[in-house]
Amino acid sequence: MSVPEQPTGSTAPQDRPPRRLRLLLSVAATVLALDVVTKVLAVKLLPPGQPVPIIGDTVTWTLVRNSGAAFSMATGYTWVLTLIATGVVVGIFWMGRRLVSPWWAVGLGMILGGAMGNLVDRFFRAPGPLRGHVVDFLSVGWWPVFNVADPSVVGGAILLVVLSIFGYDFDTVGRRKKADQSRD
Repeated sequence: MSVPEQPTGSTAPQDRPPRRLRLLLSVAATVLALDVVTKVLAVKLLPPGQPVPIIGDTVTWTLVRNSGAAFSMATGYTWVLTLIATGVVVGIFWMGRRLVSPWWAVGLGMILGGAMGNLVDRFFRAPGPLRGHVVDFLSVGWWPVFNVADPSVVGGAILLVVLSIFGYDFDTVGRRKKADQSRD
């Protein structure tokens, strides 16, 4: 009869990815909930296409339906955008399994929540599945009308770029070592 081998060392590294995945999913769920709730309220309370001033004409609530991507690009390619966003969601879930960095978890969670918020519209809003138009309702100055998901995706992407520039990888806690430091 053999005795199963006991793992040596700390089990803390094995605990990190699930905790980071939970952080990623918590951030994503928060963004998704805020996005869905604000869109439901916007559709229920705002007149379509008519700006409602918040701070003069600079900041307004303006309900529009966007069939394209950010800034109304790629109008008419809604189904392609839906498939791309679905691929992003799947990719983030795949990365999340190996995620160690808490900051990467936050950034990826922001992107995941925003992508899922807009996917909800693409799948469930008119004119139909995979072709649904995204609800946008926030207007600031000359900037195109947007929703809660949009700055979340952009902010998450900026965070990931900054982390990458400064040498923080998604599968390490700290900065990666430079080639000459790793030889020491």
